[in-house]
Amino acid sequence: MRFSIITPSFRQSEWLKLCIASVADQQGIKVEHIVQDAVSDDGTLDWLQQDKRVRAFVEKDAGMYDAVNRGLRRSSGEWLAYLNCDEQYLPGALQAVAEFFHANPGVEIVFADTIVIDAQGGYVCDRKVLLPLRNHSTICSLGVLTAAMFFRRSVLQNHDLYFDCRWRVVGDVDWVLRALHRKARMAVLRRFTSAFTDTGDNMSLKPNGRGESRLMAKSAPRLVQKLTPVFKIHHRLRRLVHGLYFQKPHSYSIYTRGSPDQRLVFEVDKPTAIWKSRL
Repeated sequence: MRFSIITPSFRQSEWLKLCIASVADQQGIKVEHIVQDAVSDDGTLDWLQQDKRVRAFVEKDAGMYDAVNRGLRRSSGEWLAYLNCDEQYLPGALQAVAEFFHANPGVEIVFADTIVIDAQGGYVCDRKVLLPLRNHSTICSLGVLTAAMFFRRSVLQNHDLYFDCRWRVVGDVDWVLRALHRKARMAVLRRFTSAFTDTGDNMSLKPNGRGESRLMAKSAPRLVQKLTPVFKIHHRLRRLVHGLYFQKPHSYSIYTRGSPDQRLVFEVDKPTAIWKSRL
């Protein structure tokens, strides 16, 4: 297999069906999709283990990052990623990532762009990425979405970069910070590969998520904490200089709860980089 995609699952049956469909219809690339389900009781198990598009493992775990680690250890792909239940790949995403890895053999981790959608599939905003910086990622936000993060198996073999299960929500921040510390080679693929659903019930918005974000910020040196506004302004200036606040009209194609078996095309006449609900 060229790609192994890991999806942690727990009581997300409706969203999981859309996620699986978006991986299954990727063209031009061999993919194994591993779903690690934590013994869901919402009807997921009525169909998941019979779905031949995935390798399903049903077992209790110690949280999302433990589930991802279990999937990574079971995977066989050369290139790896994890995709949550409420996330999808856009058409041609994995083939584009494969071509990028082929063209850039020294790159170990690739970050791509994401389209944020609402629970009905409607457009919210574009999230174009920059390579993450340590201080901003620690005290502000990661600035990249893991739905559009891809890495080589060498990241596990050479850097031992599995997720730290002590974190429940911000383990992705910790993972990227450790990747920066170990000097894993990173690059940006300037292409929309993924869709992230802002359901309004995302874990990062809950008290536990906000608490972990504050704890992560407090791990930074005191001077860095005091300079938080400066790092925020610096990040926005970086985005401005790289033209990330500007995007031509475009479209995207996704599965929705109203159309779980066929992608629907959404036209974006007025793109925006502003994620209003996260300001």
